[in-house]
Order: sequence, then C-alpha cells, then structure tokens
Amino acid sequence: MSTILEKIAAIENEMARTQKNKATALHLSILKARLAKLRRELITPKGGGGGTGEGFDVAKTGDARIGFVGFPSVGKSTLLSNLAGVYSEVAAYEFTTLTTVPGCIKYKGAKIQLLDLPGIIEGAKDGKGRGRQVIAVARTCSLIFMVLDVLKPLHHKKLLEHELEGFGLRLNKQPPNIHFRKKDKGGVNLNITCPQSELDLETVKTILSEYKIHNADITLRYDATSDDLIDVIEGNRIYVPCIYLLNKIDQISIEELDVIYKIPHCVPISAHHKWNFDDLLEKMWEYLKLVRIYTKPKGQLPDYNAPVVLHADRTSIEDFCNKLHRSIVKEFKYALVWGSSVKHQPQKVGIEHILADEDVVQIVKKV
Repeated sequence: MSTILEKIAAIENEMARTQKNKATALHLSILKARLAKLRRELITPKGGGGGTGEGFDVAKTGDARIGFVGFPSVGKSTLLSNLAGVYSEVAAYEFTTLTTVPGCIKYKGAKIQLLDLPGIIEGAKDGKGRGRQVIAVARTCSLIFMVLDVLKPLHHKKLLEHELEGFGLRLNKQPPNIHFRKKDKGGVNLNITCPQSELDLETVKTILSEYKIHNADITLRYDATSDDLIDVIEGNRIYVPCIYLLNKIDQISIEELDVIYKIPHCVPISAHHKWNFDDLLEKMWEYLKLVRIYTKPKGQLPDYNAPVVLHADRTSIEDFCNKLHRSIVKEFKYALVWGSSVKHQPQKVGIEHILADEDVVQIVKKV
C-alpha cells in the first residue's frame, strides 16, 4: 500500500511544481489520468476482498440515506441526537464517535435513515484515520450533510471536498455530458459539437492511451476538461447532492449570519440549541427529490398516513407497482389516478404513466 501512496504523493508533487499553460497541458493530463488510476487501486485493492471494518456496514433502511461527514468535533453527533432522538456519544474531545451510528427520522411520511460517520481527517482518502471506510459508507448515501464549524468553514470545506473527490465522489455536480464507447477496431473517433478550450484529439488520445484504450468513439457535447473525460473513462464516479451545514451559529453575530445565508447549498444551524432545523429539513426534502404516492383500496378512502415514496427519476406506475410488490406488474390491468399528473379526476392510465407528487393511485388487476 505504501508504494501506491508514495506514487500518488510523487505525482501530486510533480503536478504542484508544473506551471499551467498550453505547453504543459498534455503533460498535466497524463499525470491526472495516472493519479485517477492509482486512486482507483486504493479504493479497490487488487487480490481478495479484505474484511470489512468493524461496525461500518449498516443495513440500508427507509426511503433515503443521509450521511453526516465532517472533521472531528464539529457537532455531527449532537445533530443526530437532536434530529433523530438517537444517542450517539457526545463529548468535548475529538474522535468520540468511532463507528457508524444509524438513526431514522420520519419527514412528510418518508422514512429517512441518518448515519453519523466518524470524523474525517486530512489524508483520509489515503487510508488515514479509518477515512477509507468512512468515505466508502458515504458513497452509498443519497445525500451528504457536510457539517462545518462556522468559525472556520471555508478551510474545512476545501479539505473535505478534496478528500471526497479523491475517492470518486462528486458533490452537487451533474455527470459529464460526454458519450464514450469502446470498440474493437477503428482507432479513436472524436466528435466535437461545440468549441473546446482544453481537449483536442491529441490530448484525448494521450489520456486514453494511459488506460490502454486505442479504439473508442467519444462525443463532447460541451466545453469539457480532462478531469471530466477521466471521470467518464473511470466510470465509478458517484454524483451526490450535498448540503453544507454551518454549525455553532450561536457563536457569531447577526451580520455574519446574513452573509452566510447567501452561500449556495448552505444552511446555518445550531445543533446544540436546535436552531433552524425546520429550514434544514425543508432543504433536505428538496435535495432528496422524493415523490409521495398515496394508495387507495377499492371502495375506501385513500391512506394518507403511509405514502409509497419514489425517487423523482423513477415515478412511473410500473415503479410504483414494483415498490409495493414484484408480482403486481404481471396482474396489472389499469390504474385510476387522482392528482396533478392527470387531466381528469380520476383518470384511467396504463403502466407507462408518470406520476406526480401526492397523487392517489388505485390499481385494478386482471381477473
């Protein structure tokens, strides 16, 4: 492992020494590709799978999963205790939490699992301080709460983002709009639909040759960087929404709070005093993009207490049926829908129909 870490350190030093200009762009792209390959080896070591870290793998329950990421002693455990009513050990010294502590909250009818992860320290992506297990759990979350101390937020935010990005997590970003397909022969075929400031055929070929790919079709649909291309080739990047929680706002003035409120993806809170939790939960709901669908048994009123919760990307009647039970799709005849996704109340729809938030559905089966 030390050899991989030494190689990574050597490449990072060389990248820091190299000036950025047109002449060195190609050299930097090669270094970036090598760095990405070494990082991947760190995440998934060659050979047999090692044993899992004690207490890190938590069974996924509920409709969504949120991980609390932050440096030690920024108030992650206090926040979990006050939000979910779960006791996660709290003390005034660093590294109080040593394994993952799960909690669960119910919000707008959806069950949301909260994970209090141990504190991350600088160099976590290289395996320091159990950081690799922490970030591996963070990769399975649908949303990340980055808990920052309001007195030193920017410095911490930069370091944490660097650690998470080194592990293949991309925060508040969309997957690059680059089409990439390997083929057996025919060389590298590059299609460019808009002017590129960084990538040209030579750079693309050089990056691909680092991965020993010599035949591929690539389409760039926007002004992409070499990092974007490497992300697409690696294919193991995870794009997660992230909310920055600035904790301990009881220690700053009102004027500073007004400035903080203008930062995007950011919610100032006080975990200890339970300030601004309603704003946090509202923003959490917006970022999770969940849709509630209510069921209606024939001849009865809709059940508004236990909605079926779907993700906004998968809200067809088929997804709804699969969430209830796998066998329903085979017996499905049609569905009656009340709500904003249909013109008439109720309306008869097929299995392809896309539902909207808070629709009421009644499924009619084949006899």
